[in-house]
Amino acid sequence: MTAQLDLPQATPGIIQDPAQALRFLLAGNAYVTLQSLRSGARFTYCVTSAGPGACVTSSSSTVTHFVKVLTAPDQYSYLGCIYGARHFRHGYKSRISPTALSTVAWSWTWEELQKGKISPDIQIFHSGRCGRCGRQLTVPESILSGLGPECAKRAS
Repeated sequence: MTAQLDLPQATPGIIQDPAQALRFLLAGNAYVTLQSLRSGARFTYCVTSAGPGACVTSSSSTVTHFVKVLTAPDQYSYLGCIYGARHFRHGYKSRISPTALSTVAWSWTWEELQKGKISPDIQIFHSGRCGRCGRQLTVPESILSGLGPECAKRAS
């Protein structure tokens, strides 16, 4: 007889906890798809760490992450920056309009996550790869969280 893990009821690949979603998104190399359950529209984003060499600052905080959106197969376009790991701002150099549906979807979801909420009208999917190192996820807990066991220890 094999022992079974007592995991919460969840669909692999879907992140349902807002704190876990933020942890995954800020891990440094996250690919995430947001899908509206109302319209069926979905957008895939890449959220990468700005790294220690990035010296982009605003008057109040430093850029910690860059956000890009999938605009063509395997092509991501710059959307904006996350400042101080809290505030998203559309990039003035972005070729995607601040009123584009992909921008609005990201901005709205990011604000909801900052409030500790995930709307029941949206699903957040990770790519099946660790949000920090990019390796394929195989451990059941990792598939639920989007972070591999070693990276989960290191992710803030």
